[in-house]
Amino acid sequence: MSYPALELVSVTAGYGDAQIVHDFSARLQAGTITTLIGGNGAGKSTLLRAIYGTNRFFSGQIVFKGETIERLPPWERLKRGVGFVPQGRCNFPAMSVTENLKMGCYTLPAGRHEAAIGRVTGLFPMLRQKARIEAGNLSGGEQQILEMAMVLLVEPALLLLDEPSLGLSPKMQGDVFATVQRIAKSGVTVLIVEQNVRGALLISDRALVMEQGRLFMEGPAAEVRTDPRIRQAYLGGNIQQTAA
Repeated sequence: MSYPALELVSVTAGYGDAQIVHDFSARLQAGTITTLIGGNGAGKSTLLRAIYGTNRFFSGQIVFKGETIERLPPWERLKRGVGFVPQGRCNFPAMSVTENLKMGCYTLPAGRHEAAIGRVTGLFPMLRQKARIEAGNLSGGEQQILEMAMVLLVEPALLLLDEPSLGLSPKMQGDVFATVQRIAKSGVTVLIVEQNVRGALLISDRALVMEQGRLFMEGPAAEVRTDPRIRQAYLGGNIQQTAA
């Protein structure tokens, strides 16, 4: 049965006294991938941080699995199943892959650590193969997969991803997108902000478009991808290329 995994109701959020996101409303269905599109400064990262609780929330509601969570601190949202992988490297580069995964288990009871690590390394065999390698010696794409795995250790129902393919080669971007698809197929709802708009839309079920902190457009990813305004603004205006 389909139901909203996350509902944003007139969300206004920002930093200090500055309101960046204005009156933003949207619904995400369970087990789907939604891409959040917008130009630089549109408020995409601010919205992700508002959902996770790491910036200032002015008004509105964030309803996750039927519970309003906008007044909860980030660690309480994490406990309820909201996971966030922020932009940029966020692992422990001088520690091994295994040590990073153990750090990711910090909110779990000690008796669940081994099973949790076994689950994510089963999902991403590369992590098992490179268990003793320092995280800083992995490729950029491998580090991104490690960081997603560290969040998945706590079995979130919602995964927020901020620019997961930023700075990666085309091949590594493809690996990251394939990983995101694998995560969604396991039942996790994914909301992704991504500079590679074309690649993200091709793996997404729906898309949300932001302009100046407000919702400008939403719909099935395939329809948004072929909209002339989106093609012109974010996809180079070439419909043949976007469909590739």
